[in-house]
Amino acid sequence: MWQIFVQFLMLGCVSFGGPAAHIGYFRHHFVQRLGWMDERSFAELLALCQFLPGPASSQLGFAIGYQRAGTLGGFCAFLGFTLPSVLLMLCLAAGGGWLLDQAWFDSVLHALKLLALVVVADALWGMARSFCNGRLVLAIGLFGAMVALLQPGIGPQLAVLVLAAALGAVMLRSVAAPAQTEAKVPVPESKIPRRHRWALVLFIGLLALSWWARESALATVAADFFQTGSLVFGGGHVVLPLLQAQLGADLASSQFLLGYAAAQAVPGPMFTLATFLGYELAPQAPVLGALLATLAVFLPGFLLLIAVLPDWQRWVARPALAGAVAGVNAVVVGLLLAALYQPVFVSAVTGGRDLALALAGLYLLRGLGLGVIALVPLAIITGLLLL
Repeated sequence: MWQIFVQFLMLGCVSFGGPAAHIGYFRHHFVQRLGWMDERSFAELLALCQFLPGPASSQLGFAIGYQRAGTLGGFCAFLGFTLPSVLLMLCLAAGGGWLLDQAWFDSVLHALKLLALVVVADALWGMARSFCNGRLVLAIGLFGAMVALLQPGIGPQLAVLVLAAALGAVMLRSVAAPAQTEAKVPVPESKIPRRHRWALVLFIGLLALSWWARESALATVAADFFQTGSLVFGGGHVVLPLLQAQLGADLASSQFLLGYAAAQAVPGPMFTLATFLGYELAPQAPVLGALLATLAVFLPGFLLLIAVLPDWQRWVARPALAGAVAGVNAVVVGLLLAALYQPVFVSAVTGGRDLALALAGLYLLRGLGLGVIALVPLAIITGLLLL
């Protein structure tokens, strides 16, 4: 448990760049460096997280911890990865966002966005080589990228995922079948709960309770954020409009935008926007409101993941579902390609100097094998020097 917490805490301190970058950080750290799982197991978990509501990258981290040490391992992973972001968001909420107005911080943040570009490009290259090595899967992946670029939004993304799953179940069985013989990191049987329906029952019960349990400000905060976490697919870019629609009567738009800017400026999951907003919504007990909002927005996705994960590897051993996962994996690569351009490349590269720095970072990562943990201080120093 301690090892899981420490590994995710290190990533939580350096994982800038949003959900797409987080996937790259996880793949580089847990597949390539630590060998906690192989490439295919990682992709299978990622495919599952794309279909469930909640923050996909945080769910992926939870799933990695779960595979390592059961439900408690998943929560240790979540706590380690989310804690730095929650603490920073609390400080920014209490301090009025003063850090966001500092010129030096903007320069450092820009350099860290370039690092996120490097990490996403590295993950895209590795996953494309593994999961788009045939004409059909390559076509599916490129189609997914085209849809994401031409019709951004969760609706078209879910539609292309469903289409790819249906196509893969029929046409990619032969592609997925040989992969089932690959060695996988064994999951200790004693760590996987046999009776996992409690998670689904708890999810349904809490969702029903959230519609009428609003006796106090704190209860209302918990209910609103639990409902949002139950309905949102994707990352923090998606959760903002839902929260604004849910809480628009209680918070000014300027507070939403300040919280959104703060979430982009700190490492870790962007869903910690809930920390900032929960602090503002519960002035009588701001810290408790922030923690309640954070837990409530993450909890629905984790409960659904707990309900599905124990049977997931058994399900993907079936040829039809294995083919469906192969189709989804191809689309995930395409979505990662789209995310590499928007928002990662667009927000990070403003000229030739930025692109040159990104290429230098890519060489340090892939050419020299320098770890992401070591690249973060280099990025910070570069940002300060270029101020």
